[in-house]
Amino acid sequence: MSHVLSLLVEDKPGLLTRVAGLFARRGFNIESLAVGKSEIPGLSRITVVVDVEELPLEQVTKQLNKLINVIKIVELDPTQTVEREHMLIKVRVDNTTRSQILEAASLFRARIVDVATDAIVIEVTGDTPKVQALLRVLEPYGIKEIAQSGLLAIGRGSKSITERVYKS
Repeated sequence: MSHVLSLLVEDKPGLLTRVAGLFARRGFNIESLAVGKSEIPGLSRITVVVDVEELPLEQVTKQLNKLINVIKIVELDPTQTVEREHMLIKVRVDNTTRSQILEAASLFRARIVDVATDAIVIEVTGDTPKVQALLRVLEPYGIKEIAQSGLLAIGRGSKSITERVYKS
């Protein structure tokens, strides 16, 4: 079962390696990983998607909490979370397929970010089902390359992972 974890961590060199290492040592495959600065200076947010059973995840979470630079860990409930993926897709085009690909991108509210005589680069942002559906539509035309960010997720409503967290 996939779990989305949001970690609030000190922005220190090597911390991402230690976090990923905890999952690797247990033989867990990280499906998605996104890291960026948070709204608090000196702190970063790591969003990790991992496919693992509940009990082993709890053990890893306890180990993550022991890392000195990890401030807070929250497992995000998919029903109470906004989740988005960001992807760049390079698709093979020719004179007969160009308009069909442009129409498909438009239907998915994706943007064309680069055009060449034989390829188009499409940028899409959305939940996982939307992004996967666009890939299925584009696949018959010939996907040349994909670059994808990790899943970004944030809880719905006014509650924040950074509540009661102050920079010391």
